[in-house]
Amino acid sequence: MSFLSKLKGDNAPLPPKPSTKAVALAWLGGFLAIAAVASLNDFLSVALVLGSFGASCVLVFGYPDVPFSQPRNVVAGHFISSLVGLVFLFAFGPHWWSVALAVGTAIALMMLTRTVHPPAGSNPVIVFLMQPSWGFLLFPTLVGALVLVAVALVYNNATRDTKYPKYW
Repeated sequence: MSFLSKLKGDNAPLPPKPSTKAVALAWLGGFLAIAAVASLNDFLSVALVLGSFGASCVLVFGYPDVPFSQPRNVVAGHFISSLVGLVFLFAFGPHWWSVALAVGTAIALMMLTRTVHPPAGSNPVIVFLMQPSWGFLLFPTLVGALVLVAVALVYNNATRDTKYPKYW
């Protein structure tokens, strides 16, 4: 099979369309989680909003049963990726190659620790764009991720018949 023929794909059908209820519940969950993070951001006068949290909401509220959406993946994935970003930024400086190494390393570490959370893969890029202090690990990364998970725990168990999380 040639490389170019692989680009055609498998011609698999699209995944099934979610129900209107599932879409509405995912919308409301994402709204509530970001509202909680953003309002605490204003109330505490400390940064809690991280761009990748919007993508985390897609997984946690749209697909709460998949491994990427479990609390350990959300919290540890964000923490590991931000930590790696900060380590590479401070060790090597804001270069194209150091941010690339940081993203690759974050992916590898999330895989090795079984805490893959795809939205967290953007955290090293965010770190390099913002060039924050080490406090970025606590605010917004860790506290923000914990707020998202807290909202997800309450919301997903209140609105669904199945349990959330599947594991810790």
